[in-house]
Amino acid sequence: MAHARPGALRSFWDVDAAATLDEMRGHPAHPVRTALPELDLVLTYGGGQPVVSTYREFGAARCVPVYNALDADTHFPVAADPRFAADLGLLANRLPDREARVEEFFLRPAAMLADRSFLLGGNGWGDKPMPANVTAVGHVGTGDHNAFNCTPRAVLNVARDSMAQVGFSPATRVFEAAGAGACLITDHWEGIELFLEPDEEVLVARDGKDVAELLAGLTPERAAEIGEAARMRVLAEHSYTLRGAQVDALLRAQLRQVREAA
Repeated sequence: MAHARPGALRSFWDVDAAATLDEMRGHPAHPVRTALPELDLVLTYGGGQPVVSTYREFGAARCVPVYNALDADTHFPVAADPRFAADLGLLANRLPDREARVEEFFLRPAAMLADRSFLLGGNGWGDKPMPANVTAVGHVGTGDHNAFNCTPRAVLNVARDSMAQVGFSPATRVFEAAGAGACLITDHWEGIELFLEPDEEVLVARDGKDVAELLAGLTPERAAEIGEAARMRVLAEHSYTLRGAQVDALLRAQLRQVREAA
């Protein structure tokens, strides 16, 4: 802060607000926490009002969430690929703060629906015990993400523990899947309806039993309808073009305030 020129906008963009806030709660001398009173603006990777309120409590003058979105030039519908054929697909690296939720929302439904096929993409799952109807394909390169999202009847989103607890934090893969026209089933987290309408543009599950029931009753026609509705929603309201315009307008307005107050 000492090196900022007079009239400069002093801001911090937090790409993992849940983790940063957890650190600040236990460390009064945390560098971000001590810098907050001198900042004009904090931008966060999602989090909604819970994150905004906590940042304000720690001394931030202003906190604004900027959410993930769709890059329509990168994620879009493609032809189905036999490599990724399944009733339910999940693309998720194995992480300590997500593994238990993957067990509940993906592996448990697989065990309940022995006659359905499940596809797991991502690193780290090689030594994980799984039901016989789960195929783990390891790392899926970004060039194959569209095919991975378009081929299974539905794809699953499983949030990290911290993101699920904070809410209002849709993962990038939510928009990638929607942009490809996939029928998305997501674990429940507060604020999902701000991005996709439950039962119309996304299916929401509170536990593994819900996932199994949703999948068992999902016809190809219904899955296609949900996927197309999600695709149209994210193209209209959740593109990076729109997010970029939002951030540009926000920074310009905040800079004017800074200069007027100088």
